[in-house]
Amino acid sequence: MARAGVTVERLTLAAAELADEVGVENVTVAALARHFGVKDASLYFHIKNARDLRVRIALLALAELADRVATALAGRAGKDALVAFANAYRDYARQHPGRYAAMQIDLDPETAMASAGVRHAEMTRAILRGYRLAEPDQTDAVRMMHSTFHGFVSLEKTGGFRHTPRTTDDSWARTLDALDAVLSNWPSR
Repeated sequence: MARAGVTVERLTLAAAELADEVGVENVTVAALARHFGVKDASLYFHIKNARDLRVRIALLALAELADRVATALAGRAGKDALVAFANAYRDYARQHPGRYAAMQIDLDPETAMASAGVRHAEMTRAILRGYRLAEPDQTDAVRMMHSTFHGFVSLEKTGGFRHTPRTTDDSWARTLDALDAVLSNWPSR
């Protein structure tokens, strides 16, 4: 039996903190058991396996980011909302690299639909309504925004922008200006 005080919530939070330190791919049941001073087997009372643990990290991260984005978006519209959303996204990825990486895990459809990922999509679509985009353009714009944000933060994390003296903050601001221009002038079919 697991030591008193070990709960799924505490395991998930400890695993998320470990992911931020060592990378989500290095989060193991054994490492977590060492953290709690218990045997590996005792954690299986709370989790199924390492995949289950990583999915729990992903779900925690999606919820945390959704809360941050919702706070950032409050009372904003248009480019101001776009920038607030993007900055909350980038800041989270920088502050929690392991949790951010966990959010990229492919979730099964049922888990994905029950996750805060749905809130992310709703908030993104709310921003796009401010640009007067309807379907199917909204879906294309959601994909473009996510690709832009994810691509930028991923390249930034791996040092992909170190080859030039221009700051990544300057490039990020211009990227958001360009994204606003594209969304404001979405091509008609």
